[in-house]
Amino acid sequence: MASKGDKRKVPAKSAGRAAVDRFLSQVAAAPRPGGGRGRLIFAMDATASREPTWDRACHIQGEMFAATDSLGGLEVQLVFYRGFKECKASPWVASSRELVRRMTAVSCLGGHTQIGRVLAHAVKETRKKRVDALVFVGDAMEEDVDDLSHAAGELGLLGVPTFVFHEGHDPVAARGFRQIAKLTKGAYCPFDAGSAEQLKDLLSAVAVYAAGGRRALEDLSARRGGVVRLLTSELD
Repeated sequence: MASKGDKRKVPAKSAGRAAVDRFLSQVAAAPRPGGGRGRLIFAMDATASREPTWDRACHIQGEMFAATDSLGGLEVQLVFYRGFKECKASPWVASSRELVRRMTAVSCLGGHTQIGRVLAHAVKETRKKRVDALVFVGDAMEEDVDDLSHAAGELGLLGVPTFVFHEGHDPVAARGFRQIAKLTKGAYCPFDAGSAEQLKDLLSAVAVYAAGGRRALEDLSARRGGVVRLLTSELD
């Protein structure tokens, strides 16, 4: 419960959240260039190293889509890899409840990273029907960076920005992830277990971008600042 000294801060915070909610509703109502819903591929590393933070990550990602569910402007496909060469993609879903159900049904298994397969899948999906953004959440990169850069370059030519959210501090992964983001004209953002709120804000910003485009993201950045502004500047 807030103390008496905090009373003045609560209305301002609530007003800010309400303003964001109104903005997201406006994004849903705005016509998209070319029409139709925004389409976003959400890819996750489900290898054993991510098990300690998996449940928290699913909760954060679920909140992101729950927050945008009322928009009616987003279709999402879940992609994950784990174990021995297991890489799966869900059907496209427009309900946050369905997406969260699918995410929470996944458990982590030891294995090597399969980021190349994620990028190749995104290229294949985009050639069938436009994809507005790819989100990847992971903590390691064990593949050849040149091979991944080639696949990222293909995705960049198709106009699909990749937003890479790096859990932890692995320098090898950081270099590779930055290359993928750069080649696709996306953005790279590190996070850790102590920055859950930051990750939630950034993922929400990506969802807004996929649903309403660059202008919608810039508008959200102007309203919220902070890490959302950081993401917008990375896109520049």
